[in-house]
Amino acid sequence: MNGMAPRFIVTRPALTAASWVDALRAHGMDACSMPLIEIVPEPMRGALRQARDHLAEWPVVMFVSGNAVRCFFGAAPDAVSARGAGAATRAWAPGSGTRAALIRAGWPEARIDSPVKTAHQFESESLWAQAASQVQPGTRVLIVRGGDAAGRVAGRNWLAEQIEAAGGAVEQVVAYRRRAPELTAAQRSLLVTACEDNSVWLFSSAEAIAHLSALAPQQRWSRARAIVTHERIGDAACKLGFRVVGEARPALADVIATAEALA
Repeated sequence: MNGMAPRFIVTRPALTAASWVDALRAHGMDACSMPLIEIVPEPMRGALRQARDHLAEWPVVMFVSGNAVRCFFGAAPDAVSARGAGAATRAWAPGSGTRAALIRAGWPEARIDSPVKTAHQFESESLWAQAASQVQPGTRVLIVRGGDAAGRVAGRNWLAEQIEAAGGAVEQVVAYRRRAPELTAAQRSLLVTACEDNSVWLFSSAEAIAHLSALAPQQRWSRARAIVTHERIGDAACKLGFRVVGEARPALADVIATAEALA
């Protein structure tokens, strides 16, 4: 350790990485972005178009992320506003970022369900604790989510399993694909330097860690440090070789507070 204030490397997708970097810098910290997940909106056709055009027919629509909201409502030039949802349709959001994206899209805040602000984690388990009573036998729930690089449904299926166990019927549509980015020469140089210079990587996805491993398979990570937003992500970082120096909820304010303790 060199005694210098660390640089923080934000690995979130580009759209949100920029705002996180700005916020860290506003708190006097050195920060830069290296998005390790590329978000590619799906074309607005087929099942995705059908789901969006008939949004009012769903009692509940669950959006897995802010990207799901943005790609569902903004993936085509004629994208409809969230105000097109039925008067009774409720939106489920697993975290504050998704909730904020829904509000920006025009979804009435009174019809958004999300974990309480004091929840230990912003994830499916916390959301289900708040919204489970809405699911009765026969309740139809649409889940808008991301897919892998091939467009297949990808990610945790825990919430869908709980809904079905309660008698609900689940349909899932892929609004965007997640894939590994192609790093520029400057980013590859940063990657190598950041493993040795006291930098702290901010990870909010185990998938980002997997992409990092694939992008630099020969890199040694034993001197690299990380802040993670979930125990599962911490396990993935440790498995790759990172030293996890902090864990925070996946809310910007919490991550900043954890980062400030290291700055």
